[in-house]
Amino acid sequence: MSTSIADRRPATLRMALGAFLVFWLVLAAFPFLWTLWGSFKVEGDFFSRADWMNAIFGTLTVAETGAPFTGDGYYGAWVQEEFWRAGLNTVIVTVSVVVISLTFGTLGGYALSRSPYRYAFWLLILALVFRAMPPITLVSGYLLPFFEWNLWGHLPTTIIVLVAINQPFTLWMLTSFFRNIPKDLDESAMVDGCSRFQAFRHVIIPVMWPGVITTGLFSFLLAYNDFAVTSMLLSRENLTMVPKIESFLGTTQTRGNVMFAVASVVSVTAPLFILVMFFQRQIVSGLTAGAVKG
Repeated sequence: MSTSIADRRPATLRMALGAFLVFWLVLAAFPFLWTLWGSFKVEGDFFSRADWMNAIFGTLTVAETGAPFTGDGYYGAWVQEEFWRAGLNTVIVTVSVVVISLTFGTLGGYALSRSPYRYAFWLLILALVFRAMPPITLVSGYLLPFFEWNLWGHLPTTIIVLVAINQPFTLWMLTSFFRNIPKDLDESAMVDGCSRFQAFRHVIIPVMWPGVITTGLFSFLLAYNDFAVTSMLLSRENLTMVPKIESFLGTTQTRGNVMFAVASVVSVTAPLFILVMFFQRQIVSGLTAGAVKG
């Protein structure tokens, strides 16, 4: 009976690899776990200079609140400072960016992958050049018309810019996925009476659904984690979550603001873990879809 490669490895090597993986997992997860733990402490404990053990046992937290843990940071951020508004703005921006980017990306990527003309290649090269430019240089070009047309500070302007920045990436990703799907599928569907769009909608999209989810997730992360664009184009009343956290850190002299920022960091990071865990199979399928030529 044949044994797997893992079973043929020496026991000491397997133990060493296991220990290394555990160490690497702890090392990678420690910053978030430490921040999560500290978000339920008071500032004097989490940032204690006298004894770092205070962050573990919550000496001052017990003295001030009567318990080793407190939710004051979350209450202050979400209720007192209305972080929920930033969360709502983030949902609006990210959902809009993902939907618009995927709509134009799937249609454009399909057209470019099936185009017999040379201009399709140069359009992709132009998109790559545009994507390689620092986003901050692109934002500066939008500022003048936004100010003149009184559009600065609103969510739609930020959505427009983020879509413009993200669209070249979605075009490249989705075009590569479409090229790995045999053209015979399109032709067979059209022979059976489908139009080009019907073949695209009913035959091609279901086949490359993992690629769409993978591209959509990266588009989501770009809009969700963006700081440069959102901080420059949004007014203080319309901030998304990431620049809102920076506003807490910019006023550290106000009591509680640092812990508001810590609680907000946990609030922003936790949904990303849930999202990746929920879509992990689709992400792996999408990232490996181009490994085998259809």
